[in-house]
Amino acid sequence: MHPVRVEIHQVMMYPEADVYMRQLQAKRIENEIGDVLLILEHPEIVTVGPKARNEGQQPPEDYATYDVDRGGGLTWHGPGQLVVYPIFLWNHDDERSVQHIISKIEQWVIDTLEALGVDASRDPRMQGVWVDEFKICSIGLSFLRWVSRHGFTINYNTPSGRVEGVQGCGLDAHTTTSLDKLGYEISRDHLVESLLKTMPEVLQRMHENIEFLDESS
Repeated sequence: MHPVRVEIHQVMMYPEADVYMRQLQAKRIENEIGDVLLILEHPEIVTVGPKARNEGQQPPEDYATYDVDRGGGLTWHGPGQLVVYPIFLWNHDDERSVQHIISKIEQWVIDTLEALGVDASRDPRMQGVWVDEFKICSIGLSFLRWVSRHGFTINYNTPSGRVEGVQGCGLDAHTTTSLDKLGYEISRDHLVESLLKTMPEVLQRMHENIEFLDESS
């Protein structure tokens, strides 16, 4: 089972995280480090992927934006959203395509939420994870030599109306929401704990150590 170093940050500015992910990806490609899992939150910002730029999609004017190179369209980030960035070399037998990797991440989130008493599933409308017909997890990755950058989000307790006001990945506004709006009270700590517990079975990777870091790291 592949070992993973886990870094748990509190809040990290998106541009800082973008630079850090690129640095880690380059080191992972050169085999200078092993797999790294970043867990954090961002101050509010909407990332704009190539699809959104090509189609001229923009969030409402009162949202700050940042252009990114991961798949997908618009993705809201902000308080009450857990952000998970796996800087992994995906080289297992069942990781031979991007779709297989996305499917494994979806199952990881589904199993994580199931362990917390939330019935989650996939939906034919869009990749990601859904609860009660609403999307609560978005996934968008960028690969270089099968090492990933970017990752996925889980909305657990977001400010009222903020993630709902963005037409995420081309979906209608209010399709994406947060677990607390659906009546599920789950803390960030419990989400992180469940993610790490379910990772070995789904991803065949095990955390070897966990580093707790603040936003200045």
